[in-house]
Amino acid sequence: MEAIGQFGANAMPPTRYEMGDSYLKKEVEKTKTSLKKYQEEWKFIGCSIMTDAWSNRQRRSIMNLFVNSKLGTVFLSSKECSNEAHTSEMIFEYVDKCIEEVPENVVQVVTDNASNNMGASKLLKEKRPTIFWTSCATHTINLMLEAIGGLTRYKKIIDQAKKLTVFIYSHHKSLALMRKYTKKRNIIRPGVTRFASTFLTLQSLSEKRVQLRNMFTSKEWEDCKLAKR
Repeated sequence: MEAIGQFGANAMPPTRYEMGDSYLKKEVEKTKTSLKKYQEEWKFIGCSIMTDAWSNRQRRSIMNLFVNSKLGTVFLSSKECSNEAHTSEMIFEYVDKCIEEVPENVVQVVTDNASNNMGASKLLKEKRPTIFWTSCATHTINLMLEAIGGLTRYKKIIDQAKKLTVFIYSHHKSLALMRKYTKKRNIIRPGVTRFASTFLTLQSLSEKRVQLRNMFTSKEWEDCKLAKR
């Protein structure tokens, strides 16, 4: 903006053709150059291919592939597969094609524990026995917490905690009082996964139970119309 201001009112912006052709090519080359240090590390210590399947707001099914190493994670490829069944064969072929782009450097492939991914892992082991197929630790923990949360002795407590937190955060007065008694600390604890958040929130409620009891037995709460609800 400063440079344009110094040039004056006669500054000509680049045309759409320049933006879409020459400037875009320059940016692509700049990005490729910035990736060289990652690629050098892949050759030296190896790397992992990670998959991530999701649906966007238009319900399009998209699968992304990333390369992870000590330096960080690099986007490798994206594929819209709304018209394709997410079979083990389809996943294997897509991952295998991307492994070809990082030859002799891939140590492992990381996916979640879905049955189609497990089927793809068997196909990969047959073709590339030296590459490990590893289940995502986060997804594994998420499934464990989901199963624990579904047990009768825990489900009732979790449902009660959800009702309490939803009630408090749905009203300005109750939220303001809660933050006053907890010294501006929130009771909801976001986690890596949805079910991790549930148990972290339970832990947070337990840690703040004295402050919350003081709030619900205070004169301020008695005078609040929400107390009747």
